[in-house]
Amino acid sequence: MKPIVSIIMGSTSDMPVMKSAAEFLNQMEIPFEINALSAHRVPAQVAEFATGAKDRGIKVIIAGAGGAAHLPGVIAASTPLPVIGVPVNSSNSINGVDSLLSILQMPSGIPVATMAVDGAKNAAILALEILALSDEKLMEKMVAFKKDLESKIVKANEAFAEIKYNYKV
Repeated sequence: MKPIVSIIMGSTSDMPVMKSAAEFLNQMEIPFEINALSAHRVPAQVAEFATGAKDRGIKVIIAGAGGAAHLPGVIAASTPLPVIGVPVNSSNSINGVDSLLSILQMPSGIPVATMAVDGAKNAAILALEILALSDEKLMEKMVAFKKDLESKIVKANEAFAEIKYNYKV
C-alpha cells in the first residue's frame, strides 16, 4: 500500500494535534504517511519532500506548524499538489494566532488551504473531500460521514426536547 496523503509537521511536539488527522484518515481507510520536517532545521529535506511528493503518488499534503509556521507555505511553493495548513498552538506560539496568520497570508499564486488553530481533523476531512472528487468509493464515505453528522444533530435535538424548564416553550 502506498500513501496518497502526507501528514507533515514542523516538530514531533505537533503530533498531539496532528494525531486527529491520522485517526480520521485511518478511519476512512485512506493510506497516509506521517513525517516531521522542519522548514528551518532541515530545509534541504523539506525541498526534496515537496518536489518529490507528486512522483511518489501523494495527492494531498496536510502540513502542521507552530510559531512562525513556514512549513505549509514552503511546501506549497515547491509542489503542484494541494497543501492544507494546520496552525498549531505550540510552545513557541502566541496562542496559535502567529501560526494562523503565517499560514493564512500566502502570496498570490501559492495558496495554502488554512484550517483553524489545531484543526487537524478538518484538514483530513478536506483531504477526503478533495480525493473523493475522483474516487466514487471515497465519495460514498464522505456522504456517509456527512449523514452521520446530520444524525448526531437530530439525536441531540430529540434529547434537548426532553429537557424540562419552567419557561422553556
